[in-house]
Amino acid sequence: MQLASVIGRTNSTIKHPALNGWKLLIVQPLDLAGGDDGDPQIAIDHLGSSMGDKVMITADGAAIRDFMGRVDTPVRFAVIGIKD
Repeated sequence: MQLASVIGRTNSTIKHPALNGWKLLIVQPLDLAGGDDGDPQIAIDHLGSSMGDKVMITADGAAIRDFMGRVDTPVRFAVIGIKD
């Protein structure tokens, strides 16, 4: 898990079927000091995160497959929590 900031939204007209119905966010992973940690990434979200929210993301493939209920997903990151 890693803290990230929601910096935008994206959509796709052509995408893997596993992504249908999922909101796609652009998130900036953050380091422990709150600075940027690498490049922005695309993450799926079902929690209703908004621009500027701090969120917890995971890159655990097994957890994402369980979370989505699919074994054929290309998803690398998923939002699993919103920081208060």
